[in-house]
Amino acid sequence: VSEELMRQSKAAEKAGIPLWLQVLDPGIGFAKDLEHNLLLMKHSSSMRKMVNDIPLLLGPSRKGFIGKITGEAVAEERDFGTLAACMSSLIDEHGKLAPTILRVHNVKGMKQGVQIMEAI
Repeated sequence: VSEELMRQSKAAEKAGIPLWLQVLDPGIGFAKDLEHNLLLMKHSSSMRKMVNDIPLLLGPSRKGFIGKITGEAVAEERDFGTLAACMSSLIDEHGKLAPTILRVHNVKGMKQGVQIMEAI
């Protein structure tokens, strides 16, 4: 995934989009199985380094992999699982908050989660 993101980043740069305007999306939930989605979320900090610290956009919100783990079939009922996925992806391998852009449905709930995470 990291190699493809870098390939696309270089293509964007050649097309005139400078690095400082780029955000890379590894496509959580798109054409990936449960294990692959979990690995992407778990190693998002490492992936960020592999793509030269270009900002990452992670969008686990209400995705099917959360339903598979929790048994929740209704997407709108997956906000608690989304919160856990988002919070875990914000921590780097040193236990520090890592800069990440999160795409979520329940903005208020995620904001509260991030505020508590930052306070701790």
